[in-house]
Amino acid sequence: MAAAGRRVTLITGAAHGLGWALAQEAARRGNHLVLADRDAETLEARVTALGGFVPRPGIEIPPEMPLHILGVPGDITDPAHQQALVGCAVGGFGRLDRLIHNAGITHRSPARLTRPEVIRQVMEVDYHAPVALTHVALPFLRTAGGSLGVVSSMAGWMPLPGRAGYGAAKAALTQYFEVLRLEVARDGVHVLLAHPSFLATTIERHALGADGTPARHPRSTTGRIRSADDEARRILDALDARRPTVRSDLWPSVGALLWRLWPGLYRRLIARRFADEL
Repeated sequence: MAAAGRRVTLITGAAHGLGWALAQEAARRGNHLVLADRDAETLEARVTALGGFVPRPGIEIPPEMPLHILGVPGDITDPAHQQALVGCAVGGFGRLDRLIHNAGITHRSPARLTRPEVIRQVMEVDYHAPVALTHVALPFLRTAGGSLGVVSSMAGWMPLPGRAGYGAAKAALTQYFEVLRLEVARDGVHVLLAHPSFLATTIERHALGADGTPARHPRSTTGRIRSADDEARRILDALDARRPTVRSDLWPSVGALLWRLWPGLYRRLIARRFADEL
């Protein structure tokens, strides 16, 4: 099926939280969508709610279905799934205009107590998977003069207690795509980096603890808790305008300034605010 002039957008982690908000907002803006998530049951419900379809082996696509939205469940760290996602976009709609890296996990545990395998799991999902999926998608984004949307975090700018692995993954993610931005600009590929602060999403409810089981203590926060819908609109507005970043809230901006200019003061303030994480 040809894309008929509409953008074809692939969103990872699309069944929950910010990913679901992005999916709904992108659908309202008339995008063809390929939605990915490891939660197959919820993903199918979401795709069905948007009037889309989850392809299955041996089941033909109903001829009356417009096929503006496809769901592809699977593990984002699996290379075969990464190939399937891009193949679904290009095979189903004829091209790929946008890839939004939203899927991610976090942990909430002191670094000294956190098992190395937990850090590896966070790094695999939050850093290695987006890098690998980008490698698969980039030839098609070049052809389309498309965009990469990368959901990083303020934790990738400055240290937050209890999130050493998450912050490390987001810092690596940010640096990789900042460099990639420089390298692919001449090819007409746009790169957007978003650094949300604290959002009202499910990622924190699913945070891993030090041993890999769900974290048991509530998260510490600071600044405004932004809604996922609001952040999704900001990200898609920035993609539409082909801006390099999404404007940050006041707290991340002040925090980043403190961390760079007065790191001792920042450490004292953040240690006090996040005392429960320590």
